Amino acid sequence: MQVILLERVAKLGQMGDIVDVKPGFARNYLLLQGKALTASKENVDRFEAQKADLEARNLETRKEAEALAQKIEGEQFVVIRQASDGGNLYGSVTTRDAANVATENGFSVDRKQVIIRQPIKELGLHEVELHLHPEVIVAITLNVARSPEEAELQASGKSIQDQQAEEEAQAEFEVSQLFDDIGGAASDDDDDTPARGGDAEEAEQQPS
Repeated sequence: MQVILLERVAKLGQMGDIVDVKPGFARNYLLLQGKALTASKENVDRFEAQKADLEARNLETRKEAEALAQKIEGEQFVVIRQASDGGNLYGSVTTRDAANVATENGFSVDRKQVIIRQPIKELGLHEVELHLHPEVIVAITLNVARSPEEAELQASGKSIQDQQAEEEAQAEFEVSQLFDDIGGAASDDDDDTPARGGDAEEAEQQPS
């Protein structure tokens, strides 16, 4: 099926290009999202008549997207979720979650602009893409944690697994120190107790 693109579409072409696509992709995405028109003679003529306006509108929206991109690119947003001790989430973080947390922090982002390449189903730092415009794509980071304190820990470069390992190592060290202290105290007691055989010998050597 042939369509004429009304904006740049990644891996397909630029505005005004006539491209061949699968009918399902055209109907369910390109046409539905207003990104293309069927490449009939009437639509091609209509595009040519509106081309200047479309290009001007595209330039304006791109400038707006670039301004937002400069502010939001590289930002890190905290998402609080419940998770198991092993760090697995009870559910997953969605595009809506990403858009909501960005908007709550003062950035106007729509869930349709968020691309999550790999499902987010565990605690940690996860990079997601924001397609602010067909020609403007930036990355942000979602800091998924069970508490603000845990998020701060992860932001410093430590994972929850690292923290657990450190706590376990510290607990083992404290236990070993406790046993060492108990062993040392028992050894001191032994040193302070005189041998009974020695006492008897001393008693026999005392003059009557």
